[in-house]
Amino acid sequence: MVQARLSRLQHALTERAARQLLRQPVTLDSYNGRLITVSGREYLNFSGNDYLGLAQAPEVRQAFADGAIAYGAGSSGSPLVTGQHKVHQQLTDTLCDWLGTERALLFSSGFAANQAMLLTLAAKEDALLLDKLSHASLIDAALCSKAAFKRFAHNNLNDLNQLLNHHNVAGSQPMVVTEGVFSMDGDSPDLAAMLSLCQKYSAPLLLDDAHGLGVLGPQGQGSAASQGVAASELFCLMANFGKALGAGGAFIAASNTVIDYLEQFGRHYIYSTALSPALCAGVLKSIQLCRQQDWRRDKLQHNISLFRKLSADLPLLVSASAIQGLVLGSSARAIAASAQLKQAGIWLSAIRPPTVPAQSARLRITLSSQHTDDDISMLVQQLRRAI
Repeated sequence: MVQARLSRLQHALTERAARQLLRQPVTLDSYNGRLITVSGREYLNFSGNDYLGLAQAPEVRQAFADGAIAYGAGSSGSPLVTGQHKVHQQLTDTLCDWLGTERALLFSSGFAANQAMLLTLAAKEDALLLDKLSHASLIDAALCSKAAFKRFAHNNLNDLNQLLNHHNVAGSQPMVVTEGVFSMDGDSPDLAAMLSLCQKYSAPLLLDDAHGLGVLGPQGQGSAASQGVAASELFCLMANFGKALGAGGAFIAASNTVIDYLEQFGRHYIYSTALSPALCAGVLKSIQLCRQQDWRRDKLQHNISLFRKLSADLPLLVSASAIQGLVLGSSARAIAASAQLKQAGIWLSAIRPPTVPAQSARLRITLSSQHTDDDISMLVQQLRRAI
């Protein structure tokens, strides 16, 4: 019986490998923002999410180290037992001040936060309406939820309107879920128009802003703020600390009532060890730098504009964000292009199904404020040769 199970697992692995979809972790010797070292060789890094270069900022590293000395490495328990330290409260207070929300809860990851958000807040009589390209954490949560689950065409307000109208007539209570910046395509929805549509049907709007926080809006307040939508107008805002803020962990911010409910009924929150206090100390410093140092966002926007200008002849997806997608179709072609770029000293991973839809394997280029003009020029030159 056990051997049959192992054979089934091995067959699935072999099949994935045959389709060139097998993924394997890469161990870095060192990470320095725009540069990484793998197996003793240095590469220009265009595959990270450290958009503002804060992961290696000396002030953040020092705050992390000081936090470990002051509070210890671990929190010692779940937040409702002994895991909530003074620095956790300082971090949630800072998030509320920064984003203009009433309360916030901390989570171990964006995946856990999204799971908690949908599984806890969606009831049996609800209908979760997700963008077609929503992150796996949102899709998995919706599938496991007691609520009905439908997806609307990507960034298509007409399709969303039809779904909202259908559920309004049927008597169910829809909840709309989208992202501020989509992780594989790099584009964004019209959040102001979407909010207006949701208000028309009294449907809450929940936003995953993992790739918008820190990068967009005044002081890096995120996608909603960049479009003139206050965070308080959203039913829930989820974002994490592992992208532009350069650390790890995540949060959900919302009204007192929503956060109180998540605190009491959110199993991912209740039954998980609280974030490391040292990590929270580092994130606090990262947020401070993010809010104060506009030059990081200015430099990132310069790099995005320069890349789009130099690569105007390449078949890029439409994106004004730090995420630039170059769809090559087959997994074999994406892998070959990635390998050729590595030979030229550029680290740019091939993204394949099931992360992206079938026949849309791609190079997912991510830009950082740390990249130089020469880095970007070299990247574009090598992309032309590789494809």
